[in-house]
Amino acid sequence: MSENPFFAPSELPYQLPPFREIEPGHYLPAFERGMAEQRAEVAAVAADPRPPTLENTLVALERSGRLLWRVSVVLSTMSGAHTSEAIQRIEAEIEPRLAAHSDAILLDRRLYERISALYEERDGLDLDAESRRLVERYHTEFVRAGARLSTSEQGRLRELNTELAGLYADFRAKLLAETNDVAVLVDDPARLAGLPTDAVTAAAEAARARGLPGGYLLTLILATAQPASAALHDRNLRERLHKASVSRCGRGNGNDTGETVLRIVRLRAERARLLGYPHHAAYVIEDNTAGSVDAAQGMLARLIPAAVANAAAEAAHLRAAAAHDSALPLHAWDWAYYAERVRRDRYAVDESMLRPYFELGRVLRDGVFYAATRLYGLRFTERRDLAGYHEDVRVFEVAEEDGTPLGLFLADLYTRDSKRGGAWAHALVRQSRLLGTAPVVVNNLNIAKPPAGQPTLLTRDEVRTLFHEFGHALHALLSDVSYPRFSGTRVPSDFVEFPSQVNEMWLQWPEVLANYAVHHETGEPLPADVAGRVRAAARFNQGFKTTEYLAAAALDLAWHTVDAGDPVGDLADFEAAALARAGVAVELVPPRYRSAYFRHIFGGSMYSAGYYSYIWSEVLDADTVEWFTEQGGLLREAGERFRRGLLAAGGSADPMDVYRAFRGRDPEIEPLLARRGLTPP
Repeated sequence: MSENPFFAPSELPYQLPPFREIEPGHYLPAFERGMAEQRAEVAAVAADPRPPTLENTLVALERSGRLLWRVSVVLSTMSGAHTSEAIQRIEAEIEPRLAAHSDAILLDRRLYERISALYEERDGLDLDAESRRLVERYHTEFVRAGARLSTSEQGRLRELNTELAGLYADFRAKLLAETNDVAVLVDDPARLAGLPTDAVTAAAEAARARGLPGGYLLTLILATAQPASAALHDRNLRERLHKASVSRCGRGNGNDTGETVLRIVRLRAERARLLGYPHHAAYVIEDNTAGSVDAAQGMLARLIPAAVANAAAEAAHLRAAAAHDSALPLHAWDWAYYAERVRRDRYAVDESMLRPYFELGRVLRDGVFYAATRLYGLRFTERRDLAGYHEDVRVFEVAEEDGTPLGLFLADLYTRDSKRGGAWAHALVRQSRLLGTAPVVVNNLNIAKPPAGQPTLLTRDEVRTLFHEFGHALHALLSDVSYPRFSGTRVPSDFVEFPSQVNEMWLQWPEVLANYAVHHETGEPLPADVAGRVRAAARFNQGFKTTEYLAAAALDLAWHTVDAGDPVGDLADFEAAALARAGVAVELVPPRYRSAYFRHIFGGSMYSAGYYSYIWSEVLDADTVEWFTEQGGLLREAGERFRRGLLAAGGSADPMDVYRAFRGRDPEIEPLLARRGLTPP
């Protein structure tokens, strides 16, 4: 297998994985060798007869597992962005083995003793700040992983982790299959009245790609609310689309995730108890910036009453609009449609009329990249000679203002059946001075792809998502740390969304908006009065948006404050009780995600008991937007301070210490409350 492309570091620029050379048969041999290599590397560290030092213990661990990283990162990339039956089989086989491999390292008593010795001696080791942080984080992670448990307890822990890894893969596979299966097929184009012409064309293209020529396929995004509902005049079709969305993975078929969810919840609760915590949420949040479940729940409790009250006031306006169509009583599938009508009447802002000004290529080049150039001096050059894992992936080389190479940015922006829903950023190579690696990061979105030769026109939400995900990319690209453990977005989950949310501010910054909001046919800029009305409408419908988000966050915490012995009925009963307890059971405003398709929390571990992170991070975000505004906005000096003072640090220091040093004080919540209009109407 010397020809296996994983066996040696990639020779492509920035060690971009050689996707064109990788075949399904390469994965398992690479995993086998990668795990064996790291086991040997770790065993050598654990058995080292010399007293532990930073270099012979922690730096050695940081250097270990390079082959395993290369193959793991490509598999996870393909699993999310361009999966197949072969990839899913490999994933189902290898993920439990990877969990066992990780446990073998984290539960190695000899290794823990060396780390513990360094931790106890850290004050006398003359460490720089990042190295001291490395010692402290390794110690914390080994303790939290169960290094202090008895042999029998560790045995059970290994079983739990292995089974959970398999359940996560099972959940993801079922959700992707089900989302594709329940896409709504329309035979009569007259039923699509109200949908913009390019969206109708994209629906026809989606049907053609699925082998359904002559039809129109409305594919589903991950969230409950589906964008087409805001435009479709056909109420029955809106209802059909909504019910397809909320029924996903709960229809009692082979893609039903109900038992998978319940099993995940049970195993997480048992593991938390084994590790000394009352429930999974306590275990997770202890290591986040929130620090405690009470703090996270306290923030939600503070926001929910105002959000629900604002949503109720918004509903009254929507009912008045619906009454003109004899469309009462109002239902959840009507909200987006009548919200759009009220928005047009109140602010003279028609979302469908804005889309011609938001052409994808121009938004990326003259909006997203332009703001990064003005703030951080970055330069972007498309590398057509470099290939991604799919023909839609575009590769850009990123350089400093003086031309110094910085890294690669990959943009994979179109939806397809082989890609999971949602939007995300993913590091293919982490920046590290220790390893001499530069960052390679990919952004994934799920924008409907038009037929060849036709423009891709975006909604405002899609423009926002593009800026948001690029904020994650910037966090990775501008990282400047020694150890890969701290690179870029390797920060607590309730801090990771902060830089990406800050980057959203530039989409409506006048100078940036004027640079990219140009009509794709006429070349005319978005009229200044329209731009002003768009900004004025920014707080419109925030009651709905905040309530649907808070409902999902409350649902997440409800699942993860379950004790291992607590009785849990079916998903629907649990959800109803949890939303009622939290005060966010609003029939017209369903949670952003129902449990059966809540991929953030059941498709993996990163956001489990952590979906509150978005609003928690938004406190920092809104406070930072205020700071940028005070500095004058899109200025190189302000960008440099944000880059060097915050983005570059990654996880190499306590995130809140980094924030306080940057801002000069603790964050204040008032800017968030004002932004979302979270005061009772």
